[in-house]
Amino acid sequence: MSEKKHFYLKLVASRPTFAMDMNNEEKAIMQQHVAYWMDLMNQGKVIVFGPVFDPNGAFGVGIVEASSEEEVKTLIDNDPASKINHYEVYPMKAVLPAK
Repeated sequence: MSEKKHFYLKLVASRPTFAMDMNNEEKAIMQQHVAYWMDLMNQGKVIVFGPVFDPNGAFGVGIVEASSEEEVKTLIDNDPASKINHYEVYPMKAVLPAK
């Protein structure tokens, strides 16, 4: 079994006002986005995710556990929100409580 790695994901909106002025299609996509990441969380692939309300423009954050960057890319490619926004991905060293 390969060692799991952790990655910081930043979902960057298509515009700074996205969180405040989404149209109906964008709202539907973002609802699918939340359901998608909740499912991944329930599978144990996501440690935490959610919006960050930066005054310069809200963005999404996720911390994921995966075996490779390729796996993370697949997670992102399957996210409905990646059709209208884009992700930045950073490898990280996560400090987690002992299991």
